[in-house]
Amino acid sequence: MSWFEALILGIIQGLTEYLPVSSSGHLAIGQAIFGMENGEENLMFTVAVHVATVLSTLVVFWGEINWILRGFFKFKLNAETRYVLNILVSMIPVGIVGVFFKDEVEEIFGSGLMVVGCCLLVTATLLIFSYYARPRQKRHTSLRDAFIIGLAQAAAVMPGLSRSGSTIATGILLGNNKEKLAQFSFLMVIPPILGEALLDVMKMAKGENVMGNTEAFPLLVGFVAAFISGFLACKWMINIVKHGKLVYFGIYCAVVGVITIITQLI
Repeated sequence: MSWFEALILGIIQGLTEYLPVSSSGHLAIGQAIFGMENGEENLMFTVAVHVATVLSTLVVFWGEINWILRGFFKFKLNAETRYVLNILVSMIPVGIVGVFFKDEVEEIFGSGLMVVGCCLLVTATLLIFSYYARPRQKRHTSLRDAFIIGLAQAAAVMPGLSRSGSTIATGILLGNNKEKLAQFSFLMVIPPILGEALLDVMKMAKGENVMGNTEAFPLLVGFVAAFISGFLACKWMINIVKHGKLVYFGIYCAVVGVITIITQLI
């Protein structure tokens, strides 16, 4: 992987992790354009850019995270503790998928771009539907809603099915507050991504050469690109959700999905 390829893929990862267009689907498309194959090098790069986007989330929401942790460690049933409980409940579905169906998910990722194209169409449908839905607004996210949003996150392990798009659209359909929904959607993904990255590092560490064929400079370029683009996309996405403009991303996903499917049929 060259530094230029790492730069482009890092930017793609950072932007699409938070914008509702599927980071996994766009990374798969980008790797296909560059003629890359799945392997140890791509795994190392994927871990690096995912960790970079998590760090960008921590920077953007550091004030909120500090508030949550300070309130949680008072060991009282307060708003902060309820928030942590919601995040823990939302992690249950994706945790089950990660533990019991990891091999099946990895097999799907290697099944080609046709799956990506179809899942992008599903993402488009969900985003457009949530734009026109007008559910009754709730003041707080319940444990039930957190679990359902977690189910959406678990389903979004499919390449082309946007995690942020699925969780935010599901939350909107459930009637949750838009201003708080983006924050919850981004914070709930931090533990699963870090957990998955740790498992991948342990998987690579079983071999004698943890770095594989990955060169340090392209890896660093991809990491920095993902962090900066992720930081910008995270702040941008918060405003997008507040103003309810997800429908435009739905149209974009539909166009990219159709083009991807056509390229696989030709």
